[in-house]
Parts: sequence; C-alpha cells; structure tokens
Amino acid sequence: MRKTRSSGGLRFSYPSPPEEIPRWAREEARRWVGKDQFDVLVMAEELSGRSLEVRYVDLPEDVFGFHVCRGSRGAILINAGLPPFWRRFTLFHEIYHIVKHPKGKAFWERTFQPLSRFEREADHFAWAAVWPEWSRGDYSQWDCL
Repeated sequence: MRKTRSSGGLRFSYPSPPEEIPRWAREEARRWVGKDQFDVLVMAEELSGRSLEVRYVDLPEDVFGFHVCRGSRGAILINAGLPPFWRRFTLFHEIYHIVKHPKGKAFWERTFQPLSRFEREADHFAWAAVWPEWSRGDYSQWDCL
C-alpha cells in the first residue's frame, strides 16, 4: 500500500513498510544502519570500486531517484522534493543496485529474472537499512508521512 502526501508542492506516493523484512536484507543492511551519508558513500565506493557522488535534483514526483554509472564513476540522483527520510531510503535503494546489480538494466533485461525482482530486493535492503529509524519514530520530525 502506498500513502500519498504533498511535499514541497509535489505529491509523492510513499511505500508502506513491509510486513516482514527478509533475513538476507537484515543481514546485508546490518553494517549500513546508522551511518551518515559520508560513511555510506565510503562503504559503497569500497564495495563497488567506483567513485560516487550524490546529487539532489528536481525530478518528476513519481521518480524518487536513480543512478548512473560509467567506468569508475557513478552518481546517485535523488529527488530534491523528497523529505529527508525518503531521501535516505532512496540512497540505500540506489546503493543496493550499484553494489549488487552492477551490470545495469541492459544486462538484467536479457536474463530470465524480472526487473521487478531487483526493485523488490533494493526496496527490502533500503527498508532494512532505515528500519531502526522508522521503528523508533526518528523520522517523525522529518515530515515524511
């Protein structure tokens, strides 16, 4: 289920938290939990072998973010209209793609795996990484719901 809310003039549809976060996602996310953006990027750079940057840009309201990688460089573009909690969620979602799906969309389109599976995996990882903040209500002052 998604919840729609206006933020900065945009109407975002936010995903509801999963009923259960898979064990693999909790284990993958354990070392990422509680880290600030700088430390998250350092870890992602070490794991991906790429120099990464994050940019907050104006994107359509149905696009939380995406990443672009070429050679040894990569950029994560996150919708500037998102509240801070959802920016963080999007950061983890895109980092999962960079680290675990490094061959990109063109490669995965040629496999027998549906792209929706890779999106669900990235969402599970992102939820696991932000779950402590979500469950403690640390996001409440961030105007994210």
